[in-house]
Amino acid sequence: QVQLVESGGGLVQAGGSLRLSCAASGRTFSNYNMGWFRQAPGKEREFVAAVSWSANSIQYADSVKGRFTISRDNAKNTVYLQMSSLKPEDTAVYYCAASHFFAVIAGPYAYWGQGTQVTVSS
Repeated sequence: QVQLVESGGGLVQAGGSLRLSCAASGRTFSNYNMGWFRQAPGKEREFVAAVSWSANSIQYADSVKGRFTISRDNAKNTVYLQMSSLKPEDTAVYYCAASHFFAVIAGPYAYWGQGTQVTVSS
């Protein structure tokens, strides 16, 4: 089992920045590929970014490329999502997830956090 706890969400004005953190506990964090997903009200959960266990592979959704940066610190068992130039359409609950597979879809992710709300005002 891997337990994931997100933090860092909040209310920010358009154009602002936030950094989300996801702290992992349980099994060896460095064994897992990590992803960030988000879900807006009335919409399906969508992929945001993923980082491989070694950080050698990173992928972003087109909608966040150039604005968001995913990173991880295996010594701290934490994955981050730095979000800049935020837009109202980035408003969603953001979830981190862990998988033995490097994936840009939700299915392969076996472990999920509870989510953190990000609200971007116009």
